[in-house]
Amino acid sequence: MTDHFFRKGGLILALAALLSVALGSGYGASLITWIAIAATMACSLRFVLLIGELNFAVAAFFGLGAYACGVTATIWELPFWVSLLASGMLALLVSAVFGYITLRVKGPYFLLIGFAFTEAMRILYTRSEWLGGNSGMVGIFPPEWLSDHFPTFVVVLCGLLILGMVRIERSHLGRVFVAIRDNDSVVRSVGIPVHLTKVLCFCIASFATGVAGALQAYSNNVISPLDFSFLLSTFALAYLKVGGEEHPAGPVVGAVVLVLLASVAQGMGGGEHIFYGAAIVISVLFMPRGLVGLAGRCRRPRKAAFKPSPGAQP
Repeated sequence: MTDHFFRKGGLILALAALLSVALGSGYGASLITWIAIAATMACSLRFVLLIGELNFAVAAFFGLGAYACGVTATIWELPFWVSLLASGMLALLVSAVFGYITLRVKGPYFLLIGFAFTEAMRILYTRSEWLGGNSGMVGIFPPEWLSDHFPTFVVVLCGLLILGMVRIERSHLGRVFVAIRDNDSVVRSVGIPVHLTKVLCFCIASFATGVAGALQAYSNNVISPLDFSFLLSTFALAYLKVGGEEHPAGPVVGAVVLVLLASVAQGMGGGEHIFYGAAIVISVLFMPRGLVGLAGRCRRPRKAAFKPSPGAQP
């Protein structure tokens, strides 16, 4: 079953890469780039849910990756691959410290701490003149040899990050994460360090988020503090709830649907935020398992309709 899932995931990734090539360098290519980055951020949010915590600090680590990319690419002028790796590693290291301190609390307390950390980082960017202050940083361009194929590169890299998180989720380590969510006392009783395991889960998700932030910086060529407010975490939560959090494909489906709809709703201005909030409310009320869960529920009755009864004659 797992191998079948990854074969299907690899096929979908290959098709998405071919689509990005076919779209060229126009608005369609930018749209598929945004979808890939949004899906990665939403999948990292879901990954932390494996230990039962809603990580509202995802926007902070996304911003850390973007600003690390901006510094390494424009100020230090480091190579492209080094910049990408540094962005992910900075997010990982900061998340290790943040997670070690904050993952001793649970539920709404952890969520509120993540919200406060996100806003604190945004204010820090605005007060740091060497990071451009309120104006942000400009001139973050991918290397020339990659510029014509950058959307395809983003789709492939984001797809590999998502498949990597799914692989970990379906491994023995992933089952430990889920066991911690279900009953951490039982996990602790068999000698597994619960707190450090939760920090490990948080670090893995933050590394993927940091790389996604770097890809966002290279894609937009400019970043500013307002790009990484708590609203970004709300968007990620909307992708997750609309798509469905029970299946790994849920965040991806949610990102595809909402990014495409948001591109249509761009003329709404500030109303776009209401659009995302309404998407979360509608999903919670009418699609508690998201679009993926709804599709699965519609498919099951159809199969049951063709299933012969136990007493039926051939």
